[in-house]
Amino acid sequence: MSISLIGRAIKESGTLRINEIASILRAKGEPLIHLGGGEPKSKAPIDAITNVSGLLNSGEIRYTPADGTIPMKQAIIRYTEEFYNRKVEPENVIASSGAKQAIMVALQAILDPQDEVLFPTPYWVSYPEMVKLCGAVPVAVKPEDGSFYPRMQDIEQNVSSYTKAIIINSPNNPTGAMYSEEFISNIVKYCEKKGIYLIMDDIYHRLIFDGKKPISCYDYASDLTDNSKLIVINGVSKQYAMTGFRIGWAVANKKVIEVMATIQGHQTSGPSVVTQKAAIGAINGIQSHVESLRLTLENNRNIMMERLNAFDGVVPTKPDGTFYTFVDFSHYSKDSLELANFLLEKVRVVTVPGVEFGLEGFLRLSTCGSVKDITEGIERIKWALDPNSPNELYIGERKLVRDWV
Repeated sequence: MSISLIGRAIKESGTLRINEIASILRAKGEPLIHLGGGEPKSKAPIDAITNVSGLLNSGEIRYTPADGTIPMKQAIIRYTEEFYNRKVEPENVIASSGAKQAIMVALQAILDPQDEVLFPTPYWVSYPEMVKLCGAVPVAVKPEDGSFYPRMQDIEQNVSSYTKAIIINSPNNPTGAMYSEEFISNIVKYCEKKGIYLIMDDIYHRLIFDGKKPISCYDYASDLTDNSKLIVINGVSKQYAMTGFRIGWAVANKKVIEVMATIQGHQTSGPSVVTQKAAIGAINGIQSHVESLRLTLENNRNIMMERLNAFDGVVPTKPDGTFYTFVDFSHYSKDSLELANFLLEKVRVVTVPGVEFGLEGFLRLSTCGSVKDITEGIERIKWALDPNSPNELYIGERKLVRDWV
């Protein structure tokens, strides 16, 4: 069978594969604890549900413009002004079927084959594959100091004459690291100076802890004209717990948005009118839902860190935001895929191997679930790995006996 070069180069999404395995095991009645999830368990805001119910009752479910409906664009404009202090025009905005599609279409709009796209390590699993889908070259930049916080010298050392764009995801998936105001300021100014596109993946920007405030990249940009190469990505999936609605957006200069809309029009046409209506309700509605989720995630983060800090041999780094912790398990295994499979097989705990994010020896653990999931999940992992743990463990009425070293 003949498969394209791009088709052969693309890997399956590790996080989606993990979720599929988890769904199959749950359907079989297995006592699974999912610490690999990337979606909050809270319900969508009532304003989103109310806003969409009238449309559903009308039965008028029709095509939408390729770049989104006028009310959807108005909601994004309002959001950008409120949370970024930046007033934009409808021509600067595109709504997509999720922030993932917004990033993908943005890359297709700006990249040529062999162009390079930089992003710090650890990175979201889809960045390298999305770049490859454009025939371009992903360049993962690993901070030399071994931390989860890149420095400008790390970026600058990897920029070449082929560098077309840099992607910054802060707070970061998988680490939860929120990059400093100084770094965001410097990267914005550096990209302006070099004429490099800067894609700010801000999907977690309001889910931050310890009194930190969201950082607006626009505060440091000197060029906000139609020559600007700043592209800001956001969406409703994370902060509004609306992962299944699949609405994200991009804000950029008018020419880039125009090209993105043309590409998207041929790819999928416009996003669903149903999900846009729900997203409008969430954005324009009462925002206490976001704060409630943020507080829950911060509390879950604290509980997760407390359990991990009492776990000999693991090295956790306290996340600044998101709903992930990226934990160094290399004391137990430097093969993260093997370790994740081991934990799934032996104690039915789902984790995501660090190799999917560009770093071996780590596992990504999620704080999306309940406190019970977090505490019991870490207890099971500790029992499976720590040789000083008791020889037996009960999961419900099932007794497990450790028959491995």
